[in-house]
Formats: sequence, structure tokens, C-alpha cells
Amino acid sequence: MEHTTWVEGTQSVTHTGGGNIHVSLGAAAHEPRKPVFRQLPDDQLRWVRRVLVAPVNMGRARTTLEETGTVILDGAPGSGRTATARVLLREHHRPIGAFRELLPGEQDELPLRNPALVDPGDRLLLDLSTAEAGLWHDALGGLPALRRTVHERRAHLVVVMPHDGTLDPDLQHYRVEIGPPVCPLEVLRRHLRVHGVPFEHFLRNDVTIGEFLSDRKPMREIADFADRIRRARESAGPGKEFTEWCAAAKRARAGRRAEVAESVAGLPEASQRALLITVSMLHGAHADVVHRATALLLNEVGPPEEETPLLQRKDLAQRLSEISARSGPDGRVRFTELDYDSAVRVHFWDHMPDLRPHLGAWAARVVESNDPHLVPDVRDGLVARLAGEYLRTGRAEALAALAERWSAQGAGRARSEAAVQALTCGLADPTHGKDFRERIYQWCAYRRLTAEFAQVLVQVCADVLAPDHPDHALIRLHHLARRERGTTHALQALCDLTAGSRRLRRRLLDRLARGNLAPTDLAIFLRVSDPAPLTDRSVTTRALVDEEEVRRSLITCWRAVLTETVSRPEGRRVAARAEIRRWLHWAAEGAGDRGELLLDVLVEAAARCGEDRGSTFAVLYTCARQAECTSPGDDARSAKTTDLLLQKIGVAQGLGPAARSASARGGRS
Repeated sequence: MEHTTWVEGTQSVTHTGGGNIHVSLGAAAHEPRKPVFRQLPDDQLRWVRRVLVAPVNMGRARTTLEETGTVILDGAPGSGRTATARVLLREHHRPIGAFRELLPGEQDELPLRNPALVDPGDRLLLDLSTAEAGLWHDALGGLPALRRTVHERRAHLVVVMPHDGTLDPDLQHYRVEIGPPVCPLEVLRRHLRVHGVPFEHFLRNDVTIGEFLSDRKPMREIADFADRIRRARESAGPGKEFTEWCAAAKRARAGRRAEVAESVAGLPEASQRALLITVSMLHGAHADVVHRATALLLNEVGPPEEETPLLQRKDLAQRLSEISARSGPDGRVRFTELDYDSAVRVHFWDHMPDLRPHLGAWAARVVESNDPHLVPDVRDGLVARLAGEYLRTGRAEALAALAERWSAQGAGRARSEAAVQALTCGLADPTHGKDFRERIYQWCAYRRLTAEFAQVLVQVCADVLAPDHPDHALIRLHHLARRERGTTHALQALCDLTAGSRRLRRRLLDRLARGNLAPTDLAIFLRVSDPAPLTDRSVTTRALVDEEEVRRSLITCWRAVLTETVSRPEGRRVAARAEIRRWLHWAAEGAGDRGELLLDVLVEAAARCGEDRGSTFAVLYTCARQAECTSPGDDARSAKTTDLLLQKIGVAQGLGPAARSASARGGRS
């Protein structure tokens, strides 16, 4: 069965740390889209660099990477291998190149042997620490070729290998086994310092911390415990000391399932349980938001209870005290015990499964509430907590379907932003991120999309997927761009993505040339074939147009464009001829010694137009004469470019270049 994508109408619309993710879709979806949020990988790398305490053999790993461009990290799980890899790459930050994580074996990822995978100055992370034997074996086959390309292009590669994996003898030189830092207490203190806990607190000896660190802990557990101490400090009342923060963190780490189960059993009324669930999902929200959301939840799950006169009802403070919560001086509602909110969510999600679909519909109504206290932090926190329960219980497919429902035709900006947030959570999840990347591909390539959901996918690809996985974003945006009707959001995002990367521009040109070059693809080509980046040599001594494969792609695409220009309606001819004139202007004024290569591409493309080659050459010449009249620079250089173009056309037609050029000059005299 053939699948198509159709955009109906034109109406509206990694971070992997512990904070909220904010995505804004702008004032209205029909306005030209500009990326307003992008979680840059360098931000994440800087954070990891600040909290990392150097593991054993960090110096050797740093030296190996510096001297060879490659290091393969080994080590037991929990030793900080992945964090070390990211810090090593952060230390090699340069103005050129980008940080990227390679995903061998996934759809759309180039093979490790393909030189097009690496751009000059790139910082590449290949994290195979949890890879199965088959994937690790396949990666080993491509590592030597990848390492050579990395070396030739002065890039840097850090591989994290499975701890029980074997390594070929010729790669042993690059292997460094790291161990956890010698002093785990220093790891905890480093995290606390970065979290802003005053040093005079955490430098004191504490019994709780001593017990926690009495046996060897993975680095992730130490980081999580430090974050619990930070949150305990933020939620503690006045007069609480560091010892009490640590004790609260210890209680939260032990879990509260039995405690919550007992509490729920003692709250038989629907209104009590609705308030308990609402506070857990909107933890830290203003009391007004909690009050309104509780009423929405009661309406969602069933008919409201019998009305009681207003002045006879319990006030919110009394109702909150019944569920061990309170409203602070800032008006925000929190449970009195740390991490009680997560335990409540787990209890209701696991033990009342019939409630799950209602929570999705309820969350959509809450995010659309017209309440001044429903700020982005609160809205995003609600969606992230709901998504967390779906992902915790392996229901990634249901979360994806929920995001799609939120983006149904006519969905407003708030719902669309919630859908972006839900998909962002899925992509950031270590277990389900791959499934979400594949699902987003299926949506972009094959599904019939509403305008609202298409815009959600554009935003997710451009702002969430692109920073770490730009190749995946490029292919998905290409599918969206070629299916757009009435908007250019995906096309603009695709152009923005390729504008900052020679490698991505090269890959898109190759992808277009290998495709069927339908009219939508030709329109994309005309937007991404800007001659300025094609002839730019500021990064390397070799411009893109110097590369034979790039010229082949350009010739193939230009041949299709010129064929359309000769045989298709006027509207398409106008855009194509404008781009030809831009190439001729750039060949005359801005391309330097690469200008002649631009002319070679145009002439070679025209020469391959078969029976239409004569008409196509005439189009090129006409555009050249028009370009002379509109030249932004020196008229003499523009005329010289026209002469050179005419000479090349003569050669392509089998005529003597000198005679043809003289004839052309005579024709203008």
C-alpha cells in the first residue's frame, strides 16, 4: 500500500539533564519559522566538564587523543566512561567542525567506512558501551577506515567500547582503560559545588554521606544523590541544616511506595485522590493552577460529586494537609517529603491502569488553561512527568500516539508545544530514543499529516534532533519539505541546517541527485545550491565545488532544472532562471578562481539534456546577457564571464572555442 503525506490547512501551532526543556513555537505557526530554542551540545559538554572528577588514566586518554586523534575507552560500568568521552571531546572544541554522536546500525546513518561521515574539525562520539556483540563486531570492521578519515581531516574520535568486548590487535594502541575516581567523596562534593551548595556545608563530615559512600557506587548514583541533596535544600523550610538535607535525600532514595500505598488507602474520596494526583503531576505549580487542574481531572474521570454550598466546602489549605502537601509563601504547592510526588505518580500509574488514557486528555486541557500562573516551566514539567510514566513502563508507542493526538487538526499553540515536549522526552530517553527516531522518520516519510503536526515535527527535527544527530534531522526535514503544501517551514529549517555544515550540504546534494528529482526536489535544490558556500575555501583549501562527487550531484540536479526550464510552465522557469543568474553573478564577482567551475557545471548539465540541449544552451546564454544587465559589480567582469560561458558552450557543441568566442564578440559589436 502506498502511503503519502498531506498537509491540511495552514493554521497554528537535550537536554538529558534534570531540568525542564523549553520549546516555543512562536506567535503563530503561519508566521515564518525561526528556531527559538536549541539545546546546543556544547552546553551539555560544558556541564559535564564542570562536574567531572578525573577518573584513573584520564591523562593517558587525553594524551592518546591528542597524539593520534582517536582514543578507545574501556572500563567497568559506572566508572564514568561516557562522561569522560564527552569531556575529552569538549577539550578539543574548535571554531570549525561540530560535536556529533554516531549511531551505527540505525536507519539513515552512513557506514563508518564512508569518508562523508567526517568533516574537518569534527568531534565524534561513538558510544557502544551497551552494544550487543553483533553491533560491536560490525563497528570493529569499520573502525580502521573511520580512524583514517578522522586523522586525515584533523578531527577527533572517542569510542566507548563494551567492557566485555574484544579489540583487534591493530586498535589496541588506542585503547585506554579508565577507572572511577580514587575519592568518591570528591565526586559528590564537586556536584554539590556546581549545584550551588555553599562549601561550608558540604565540607563537614556527615553520617548519612559516609553511609552512602561506604560501598562503591557508580558515578550516576553519586550524581543522583547530589541532586537529591540540592532539591532537599531548595524545598526545606527555614532553619534546616545540611545534615537534614542529606537525611531527606536518603529517605527519598529509599523509595516511598509502601508509604504512598498506605496513604492512598486512607483517602477514599475522589476529590482527595484527584488532588493527590494533580499535585504529583504539577509539583511546584501555583495553588491556583492546582485548584483548577484538580477540577478538570474530576470532570475528566467522571461526573462531579454532589455540590456542597461554597462556604461549607473544605478550603485548599485543609485539603492539601490531608495529602501531606502545603502551599508555600510563594503560593506554590509541594509535598512535605522529598520525591513523594514521583512515588504518587508511580502508584497511580501502576495500580490504576484505567486512569492512564484520562491523564493524557486531562494534561491537554490543563496546558490550554488560560491561567497567568501556568508558565512554561509548569506546563513543560507536567508533560515531562506524564511522558516519564509512559517511558518508565515501556509504553513509548502510546506516548508517540498521544503527541500525535495533541496535534490534531485545529490544535492550538499550547497543545502543539506540549506535543513537541512529549517527543523531546522520548528522543532523550536512553532506552527508547532509537524507537522515537524511527517513528519520526515514518511520520515524516509516509504519514498523512495535519498542518499542526507537520509543524511539530519540523520543530522537533530542527531543534531537538539536529544538534546531536544532524543527518537524521536532514533526512526527515527533506521528507517534510518535499511534501509541504502552502508553507515553507520545513524547507527553511532544511536550509538553516545545511547552511552551517559543508558535510550536510554535500549529503543533501547527493541525496537529491540520487532521487527522482520531482518538481518539489528541484525547488529544494534551487534553495540549497547557493554558489557562495559551494565556492567557499575559508575552512579548507578545497571548496565543495572542487570535489568531483559534488560536481556530479550539481550537474545531475541542474540537468533536471534546465530540462524543466525549457519544457515547463513559466512560474518554474522564473525561479530557475533567477538561480542561473545568481550563479553567473557569483562566477563573475565572488567565486574567485572557482568561478569557471560554476560555468563548467552549468554547461555540462545543459550538454546532457539530449534533444533539448540546443534550447538549453540558448537559455544559458540568455540568462548570461540578462545577468550582465543586472550585475551588482563590474560590467567588464560580467561581460568576460558571458564570453567564457559562450566559449564553453561552443566547445560542448564541438565548435572551436576561439572561433566561437570571436563570433560572440562580433555579435555584440
